Amino acid sequence: QVQLVESGGDLVQPGGSLRLSCAASGFSFSLYAMSWFRQAPGKGDEWVSTIDSDLKTRYGQSVKGRFTTSRDNAKNILYLQMDSLKPEDTAVYYCKWTGGPTRGRGTQVTVSS
Repeated sequence: QVQLVESGGDLVQPGGSLRLSCAASGFSFSLYAMSWFRQAPGKGDEWVSTIDSDLKTRYGQSVKGRFTTSRDNAKNILYLQMDSLKPEDTAVYYCKWTGGPTRGRGTQVTVSS
């Protein structure tokens, strides 16, 4: 059974940093691309980033240059390092794998002074 569990969300001031984690189980983590998405209040899902099995990364325009995604295939964990956070980054962040529809429940990130 595929499981994805996000953690690391918090309340942070504008300009601050957070690192999110996504613990994966139930599939061969290292073989699949993994993605981060977010959903802001009252809005639809927004793609944030993807990291391929060969570690190539891609980012949405709104986060490019501020966010960095990485993975630890030995620990089956996906990361999202978020720097220079802005109030518009406030959202529930969740991870997805590319082998099926399963997504995690998400972790809340709130950027506010």
